[in-house]
Amino acid sequence: MDLLALSPSSVAGNALFCVRKHLCQWRNYTRGNLDANFLSNKNFQKGSRKGRGCFSKKRDASISCSNGTGQDLYVPANDKLIGARVIYAVAPAMGHNQFRGSEIIELQNFKPASVDDIASIHSRTYVSGLEKAMDEASQQDIIYIEGTGPTYATASTFQESLIAAGAGISLVDSVVAASKKSQDQPIGFALIRPPGHHAIPKGPMGFCVFGNVAIAARYAQRVHGLKRVFIIDFDVHHGNGTNDAFYEDPDIFFLSTHQDGSYPGTGKFDEVGQGDGEGTTLNLPLPGGSGDIAMRTVFDEVIVPCAQRFKPDIILVSAGYDAHVLDPLASLQFTTGTYYMLASNIQQLAKDLCGGRCVFFLEGGYNLDSLSYSIADSFRAFLGEPSLASQFDNPAILYEEPVKRLEQAIKRVKHIHSL
Repeated sequence: MDLLALSPSSVAGNALFCVRKHLCQWRNYTRGNLDANFLSNKNFQKGSRKGRGCFSKKRDASISCSNGTGQDLYVPANDKLIGARVIYAVAPAMGHNQFRGSEIIELQNFKPASVDDIASIHSRTYVSGLEKAMDEASQQDIIYIEGTGPTYATASTFQESLIAAGAGISLVDSVVAASKKSQDQPIGFALIRPPGHHAIPKGPMGFCVFGNVAIAARYAQRVHGLKRVFIIDFDVHHGNGTNDAFYEDPDIFFLSTHQDGSYPGTGKFDEVGQGDGEGTTLNLPLPGGSGDIAMRTVFDEVIVPCAQRFKPDIILVSAGYDAHVLDPLASLQFTTGTYYMLASNIQQLAKDLCGGRCVFFLEGGYNLDSLSYSIADSFRAFLGEPSLASQFDNPAILYEEPVKRLEQAIKRVKHIHSL
């Protein structure tokens, strides 16, 4: 499938708007005005106006927006945080969707990441070069900023990428603030574009511009003193950028499950970190055809014991929804129900190990239907509501998982990491 053939107008509603549409199932969504940065695209403005009536319907849970009226302009006021169960932020980056008393709070008008925030992961040469490239992008509409893969830029890419990284940072601020005020800790979800986990310290890669989750990890350490960060990446592709950023860091544990042999060809079993960071990188390539059985087993036998041994102060998640059986870019068999399970179990893991401090970051996902349904079901998991996966998933299209190959893979990774 040629993803470049998908025009921006064909996904004007895009996955992020589709997710918002699914949130109509919850009541009392009182929506404020989005930051102007998010409304610069006329198509998105149109979709937002159409959605407003939908979000005002009254259903079973409540959703509200926060314009950041606490002491910190970009953190919700205390009365907003108390009782919240999910906090999310949206940075659509319309130019980067050519590929594709409230319980829920939408952060608005949050601060974009600073160049210093970005430079905690990426070289300043790359950051300044990207900013300068915006002039060329404005003249040509779209340019390619990496010679070895399909990473592109539009005239707004630099600013949109700062906003995307800023969404993650603001959610870290919010969940940390909430953890100091309530035992019923909300979880964060950055619904952002462009994604980030392929971006390497020296440049972009694989649709990714800045390493959003990596930047947030360094921010959590530097600003909030959360020394030990556990990163889970369940995107179908290996998060090579995050892997490289922390390969020698003993205080950040990076755990990736991904399809064996998929882009970018990294993430082998023996990539375990080096120097002081040896043992704090775990890569588990899954055989093609792996699905719900595989991930439930991996979660219980690999993710949980790793996290328990590491004792994190916060859990960050690179949440890629491109392992879904309907996604065109790979051949795993995750279902909407798989993502519900992961969201629920990771939330509980965070409650057990680090006071509930946890933020999800949207990575891949190229089938708009499976992406939006799966994210919406993740929100239901966060709220403790029943999954609606059965209304979307079709068991008839699934085939037998490669159980023996999976068992061998799990046995190998457990041996390497002494689990």
